Amino acid sequence: MSEDKAAAAVAAAEQLAERYRSLVEHTPDAICVHEHGIVVYVNPATVRLLAAAGVDDVIGKPLTQFVHPSSVPGMLAGISALTTKGAAAEPTEITLVRADGVLMPVEIVSVLTPWHDHLAYQVVIHDLTAQRHAEAAQQRAEQHFTTVVSQLEEGVVVIDPEGRIESANPAAVRIFGSDDELIGKTIQSLPVTLLDANAQPLAPTRHPIARTLATGETITGYVFGVDRADGQRRWLSGSSRLLNPGDRRSSAVSSFADITEFRASRRQLEYQATHDSLTGLANRSLILSQLAGALATSEDLPVSTVLFIDLDGFKAINDTLGHAIGDTVLQIVAQRLQRALRSDDIVGRLGGDEFLVLLSGGTRRVDLDALVARLRSTMAEPIIARGHRIEVNASIGVTPLNVNDRRTPEAVLHDADLAMYRAKPARHRENTAGSVRRPNSTHAS
Repeated sequence: MSEDKAAAAVAAAEQLAERYRSLVEHTPDAICVHEHGIVVYVNPATVRLLAAAGVDDVIGKPLTQFVHPSSVPGMLAGISALTTKGAAAEPTEITLVRADGVLMPVEIVSVLTPWHDHLAYQVVIHDLTAQRHAEAAQQRAEQHFTTVVSQLEEGVVVIDPEGRIESANPAAVRIFGSDDELIGKTIQSLPVTLLDANAQPLAPTRHPIARTLATGETITGYVFGVDRADGQRRWLSGSSRLLNPGDRRSSAVSSFADITEFRASRRQLEYQATHDSLTGLANRSLILSQLAGALATSEDLPVSTVLFIDLDGFKAINDTLGHAIGDTVLQIVAQRLQRALRSDDIVGRLGGDEFLVLLSGGTRRVDLDALVARLRSTMAEPIIARGHRIEVNASIGVTPLNVNDRRTPEAVLHDADLAMYRAKPARHRENTAGSVRRPNSTHAS
């Protein structure tokens, strides 16, 4: 090789070495070199990492001075395994001890590399402090989330794309009434029978959570029921959404609140709003509503005839025997009316001693007369209330409904009342003579 080529090769090597030194000096990762357990080189990043005052506080010091005793054996084992030039150890996590005594988690990679005219160990050190903080924060967040979910009164289950339960909080287990482990079960194998909002069987494939898994759609505010293994039926208000909306293969989370008591309370309120509290019969509001629905039908009238029933002389029962006995009489009369009529017929109490019956379907005149006679006979049977034998008679007014009947419910009620008044014995008419009566297509019985 000529002198010029040799000089060029040396210059290139020096240039490469200078570039390498510049890279090492300015890299953000700490790099140090040690031989025989003594630090012989550190870059500025190492000085900063160790919180040292300068290079002299590190170079010449034993490597183990900056390593926590618990990490020394593992570090030395990794170094001893390096026997050939260029060999690199697996990344290893150790704990450094800074100059100020603070412990620092780091990851190191050791390489057996030429150093001047012999081999030494070059170590690249990566600070894991920020990563550890992030991991700790995530762990705290997950722990917090798990704690919150486990304390919820609302049931929460996570279901994978195949329909298997990945997790279920204690509320979900309690609501399902299951002592078995839910994790790993499919929707089909849950220890409950699913029902739709109308209490009809609900196939698992039709449950909103199945639709969310299939389409990614978020569904809220749906109501469904579960029949549990212990015989209880619980009603739930639920929602379902993907756990990770950006991933169509994401698991879905279903949350549901037990609304059984609320639903029962609402139905109780609805019942109280439409039924007479004393007799349990439909009240005036419900009767008029049913009548309005019948009148709005253009054909196949669901109600053919309206009966207005009034008890003769009931005021005397209240006046002589008291309202408590009067209430008992009304309750017995209500029971007799319900027993004497078909299940499709509607019986209601308008108030006081006045009752209204909506007869369903077509009714022939001869059948109607027989029904009225039977009702009178049934009502006339003696009533025993608190030791008193009481006989009650009833006056019954009849008003038929016709297809395309243009009367309002109130007008039908008035006509039935008028028919009842005409049917009442003369001695009792004076009690109701104050009301205005008008003739119409009604008859008295």
